[in-house]
Amino acid sequence: MNIRLPDVVARYFEASARRDRDAVGAAFADDAVVADEGHTWRGAAEIRAWLEGTASQYEYTTELLGAQAEGEDAVTVTGRIDGDFPGGTAQLDWHFTLAGGLIRHLRIAP
Repeated sequence: MNIRLPDVVARYFEASARRDRDAVGAAFADDAVVADEGHTWRGAAEIRAWLEGTASQYEYTTELLGAQAEGEDAVTVTGRIDGDFPGGTAQLDWHFTLAGGLIRHLRIAP
C-alpha cells in the first residue's frame, strides 16, 4: 500500500526499518517526548536510551496499513508489526505531533 506521510514520519519509518538508531533519533526535536509500552522518555538523551533499549529489544518488520491527518501538525499511522516478541504480531497506532519539520511527540499504542 502506498501511503503519503509527512517527510519526517516517512524518514522515521524508513530509518526504523534499517535499524538506523542515529537516523531515527535525528527525526526528533531536542525536547521531544516518546510514550511507548507504558513509559515516557523526554529529550534527546532519554529518547536515545529508548532507541537502544525498548525499541531495539526485538527483531520485527512493520507493515503500514494507513494514515490519518489529525490537523495540520499531527498524524496517526496504523500498522502491523511481526517479529520475535511475545505474541509475535501486533497492530499499533503511532500518534505523531510535528513541529519545525521534526517529531515533537510520539505515542505508540495498540
